Amino acid sequence: MMEAYAEYSHAIASLVIFTLVVLFLSPFSALAKQGKGLAPGATPDQDYADKAYRLNRAYLNGTETLPAFLTVTVAAILLGASPFWVNWLAAIALVARLVMLVVHIQGVGKPHSGIRSVLYVVAWACMFVIGILALVAAF
Repeated sequence: MMEAYAEYSHAIASLVIFTLVVLFLSPFSALAKQGKGLAPGATPDQDYADKAYRLNRAYLNGTETLPAFLTVTVAAILLGASPFWVNWLAAIALVARLVMLVVHIQGVGKPHSGIRSVLYVVAWACMFVIGILALVAAF
């Protein structure tokens, strides 16, 4: 059974790495909010200059993206979509998301239409194509 998924090892690793990064960000986001005296679950003021806000947004961006990334990638794997393309696109999406998180946390660029937006579109496009590959494999 495991041999059937061995061809997708890079895609599976990409999912695991992204999940671990999101889990890793969670306590740091909580601690940053606690440091500002915010209640659990509260959101810092929308101030891109505030590191707690950027850290919280980076964490939330990860939690918002993870379900889509997981869904299309697992579907593509289970449906037998091209391992070459699924692996490459998942790896590119992962790298774009990781760089985007660093850019977000460090406050690099503009809050809108900057490098973070470009990285978002790259990751989004990869996930979209993986979803299309899954649908094509289904029929």
